[in-house]
Amino acid sequence: MASPSTSSVSTIPRTVYKPEHEQFRETVAGFIATTVAPNFEDWEAAKIVDREMFSAAGAAGLLLFPTPESYGGAGVDDFRFNAVLDEEFARSGLGGAGLGLALQNDVIGPYMLDLTDDEQKSRWLPGMTAGTIIGAIAMTEPGTGSDLSGIKTRAVRDGDHYVLNGAKTFISNGQNSDLVIVAARTGDNPHKGLTLLAVEAGTPGFEKGRNLDKLGLHSQDTSELSFTDVRVPVANRLGEEGEGFYQLMRNLPQERLSLAVTAVSAAEGTLARTLAYVAERHAFGVPIGSFQNSRFLLAELTTEVEIARVYVDRCVELHTRRELTAVQAAKAKWWASELQMRVADRCLQLHGGYGYMREYQVSRDFADARIQSIYGGTTEIMKEIIGKSLGF
Repeated sequence: MASPSTSSVSTIPRTVYKPEHEQFRETVAGFIATTVAPNFEDWEAAKIVDREMFSAAGAAGLLLFPTPESYGGAGVDDFRFNAVLDEEFARSGLGGAGLGLALQNDVIGPYMLDLTDDEQKSRWLPGMTAGTIIGAIAMTEPGTGSDLSGIKTRAVRDGDHYVLNGAKTFISNGQNSDLVIVAARTGDNPHKGLTLLAVEAGTPGFEKGRNLDKLGLHSQDTSELSFTDVRVPVANRLGEEGEGFYQLMRNLPQERLSLAVTAVSAAEGTLARTLAYVAERHAFGVPIGSFQNSRFLLAELTTEVEIARVYVDRCVELHTRRELTAVQAAKAKWWASELQMRVADRCLQLHGGYGYMREYQVSRDFADARIQSIYGGTTEIMKEIIGKSLGF
């Protein structure tokens, strides 16, 4: 694994983290080595991690850092701890297992912390922080991807309940989930007609469909969900009715920054392992890394990764100060995710035929990287966000 203060391919010292973050990095690295790595291949084969990984993470203090102490948390509102967790999993090549924890921390956490009242906090925060309640968020629908205004899942108010009907797909943590935040239409206005409802597993009419068979990230369960006349208490609504679209938009920059952090760290891990491989692998009597083509390619990749690292670190600093904009997050997400794919592709090429074999980590890196430019908002949507900011 990389040293605490720098990546294995970086020459510029990192300044975003303080000693307490580096100490936490050691905790995360230890958790990965003892709890995740020994079980990872089994989870990949099963296409789902054991629920016990979440509870073990909770016991190790790796979940929902800002949760107040009164609800069992550390009460530390500092995204850099989230970023350290994301980095260590991604760089290790075990990102499929870490994605569920990142989802709990970086995506679900803000909704549970910022949009819940005291009664809801008392019901959900202790379990989510302990890892005994696993969260998911259901936005994407079979006919609706990045366009949230096109959501068709509908919730109709009936007294103290909403009656929920619809279907969602590509839902990470779907199989393991105990609590799903569902974006549902409560009005006809494309933007002012969405509401967020927390639906608990086991509620009549809420069904978890098949665990989808993906190209990569096999240990991360991804599901289809369906809702048929599901009665959801009004007490499970997050925030005000009709505010769902704006709540989603407000939290998407952090989700996209999280994906950028993951992408750069995964690229660093792939590149570091490839540098070691080309130093050991010989052709025509010399290490393949000594060929000019290999040196030039690796020079390009290490430079691009380091430049991306500096930008993403700066975005983490801005977000820690609540200054990160949606446009900056979009830039980080599209550039870093496309870079991760390019690094994985070129590094696989340097492995030759062995790179195509699944026993080599680079083949998994290649497959796992492909989703990065799609989920959390496609590269095309990121460019649209950036383009609109230019006044066009």
